[in-house]
Amino acid sequence: MKKTNMMVNAALVLAVGFSSTACAATNLKVKINKKIASVTVMHKGKSVTIKRDQNQKATVHKDFSKTSRKCPPFCIQPSTLAPGVETVGEVEVIGYLNRLHNKGDKSILVIDSRTTNWVKKGTIPGSVSIPWTKLNPAKGADPLSMSDIMAKFGAKEQEGIWNFSKVKTLVMFCNGMWCGQSPNNIKQLLKMGYPAHKIKWYRGGMQNWANLGLTTVK
Repeated sequence: MKKTNMMVNAALVLAVGFSSTACAATNLKVKINKKIASVTVMHKGKSVTIKRDQNQKATVHKDFSKTSRKCPPFCIQPSTLAPGVETVGEVEVIGYLNRLHNKGDKSILVIDSRTTNWVKKGTIPGSVSIPWTKLNPAKGADPLSMSDIMAKFGAKEQEGIWNFSKVKTLVMFCNGMWCGQSPNNIKQLLKMGYPAHKIKWYRGGMQNWANLGLTTVK
């Protein structure tokens, strides 16, 4: 039985991509979950530890305390955005960040799809900013700039046709269940032919991240 439990635990660790260092027990009273206390990533050249707020009396930040916003545009998003696009939660996002920053898996990008005014207030450590407007022709995105972004994703253009055979896995988020910025990015990528299975959507976004007291960086 003991051997079986060890095998199950190992499989769980591998499934979300956490290293033994990331899973090591600490003296934190509020951990991410029973197995994961914190995870350290790189953000703009600096080491940042993702953990939960240790103040057990902490409350939600005012930016994410509203229950209602005008719809449209701030409408509740479905749990499944598009066929083949996987919806993920906080532990999975942290797993992807750990694989990227601690396992050296360069096939992953975690993307904040929000406009810069929101990003400046705080974002997920280890993510990169690609505002949804930069991939939206209706918002002024030009073909050259869009091509540059697609190249960063690993796509290659050949005679006007995109080759997506070696593209990165994109984990995309915005402000939360009522936010349309990452859905806009995802829908545009799908329209361009980006493979759905290479896109992961963190539906909860910054609102859920803040609600759980997880670390943010400006």
